[in-house]
Amino acid sequence: SPHQYTRTAGHPNLVKQLARRYSKHLGRTIDAFNEVSVTVGASQALYLCLQTLVKPGDEVILFEPFFDLYVNQIKLAGGTPVFVPLTFVPYNSNDDESVTGGTWILEPEKLQKAVSSKTRAIILNSPHNPTGKVFELSEMKWIADCVQKAGPQCVVISDEVYKYIVHSPPVNNESDVDGLTSSCPGHVHFASLPGMWDRTITVSSAGKTFSATGWQVGWCIGPSKLISPIHQLLPYVQFCASTVIQEALARTLPRADEPYEGYESYYDYLNSKYRRKRDLLGKALTEAGFAIPDYDATPGGGFFIFARITPELKKALPKERLTEPNNVNPAAPGGKARLDWALCQWMAEERGVLCIPSSPFFSTERALEGASDEFIRVAFCKTDETIERAAEALMTLRRDVEAEDEEED
Repeated sequence: SPHQYTRTAGHPNLVKQLARRYSKHLGRTIDAFNEVSVTVGASQALYLCLQTLVKPGDEVILFEPFFDLYVNQIKLAGGTPVFVPLTFVPYNSNDDESVTGGTWILEPEKLQKAVSSKTRAIILNSPHNPTGKVFELSEMKWIADCVQKAGPQCVVISDEVYKYIVHSPPVNNESDVDGLTSSCPGHVHFASLPGMWDRTITVSSAGKTFSATGWQVGWCIGPSKLISPIHQLLPYVQFCASTVIQEALARTLPRADEPYEGYESYYDYLNSKYRRKRDLLGKALTEAGFAIPDYDATPGGGFFIFARITPELKKALPKERLTEPNNVNPAAPGGKARLDWALCQWMAEERGVLCIPSSPFFSTERALEGASDEFIRVAFCKTDETIERAAEALMTLRRDVEAEDEEED
């Protein structure tokens, strides 16, 4: 009965479906009962990966900015996070007069410098939260090279929860690894790279793909030597994920490949929906004065826009918000709200628009250096009505700036 406990490592019907799908994704036969583990969401999958891999003294590399959950999960396992900053390259790199959007890139030298014999794991998140970056194949190959150089102890935890939401795929063909990415256009499964199956745990979930985050079903895919310890730990963390939801997902996965709402598959429908919502919110952010990525030039995935605060927009923020005592906030890095935090708090309180400051996605040191000052994260996984209401509220920022400029004139 689906109303009783199921197999701790994963409901048989679901692990069979996942094995079938990942056999296609990775171009190899996946053993449903030894190379798949079902968890309570991707967050628990990450927790179990780190708990079974990391010991005190081990280092885990994070690409910065990073999903903020990673840091404390590493520390809970006794590990030390090591930050490798991604580099923001603005479109107008030769022009200092205007503030534009841009592209986040991985510079291989920074990763090579961070990797050592202490490196137990590298967490790769592509598509990336918070920036929306889709890691290029060349960048993934650099990561693979560093994994090999670090030593046999080093593995990659590849967080791929947004793999079906690549709303702006790479324009060239470099993302096609032996044709293995055709099931997820624009996405590269890191484990499909040469020599990386044995060094990778792939993490994903149903919540983002099916807009059902309350289902809380995630999974780990990898070689049995990496999955077996997770199987052993699972009964002491949670006996099993919901049997009903696992069975529902097992029935849903094959249907998602079928035509849906006039599209070839549910996944095509999903990308089209998010592409439209992205453009709707992006237009509003641009008109309000933010600088955002040009998705014709920069690949993008997930459902966040990492918007850049322009000098013009900064004018809308009351100056006292950045001075004591108004900027004192124990939740902010260093206990004081910098530009990103102050703007988000002010927009929430005065305009009813809730965005996320970027500083929680950076190490405290880098945030205090100002690396996160210019960015905020804005989500477009909302109803069209909500996005339209947000657009109206955001336009009041532009009107405030224009009013201030008139007063100065």
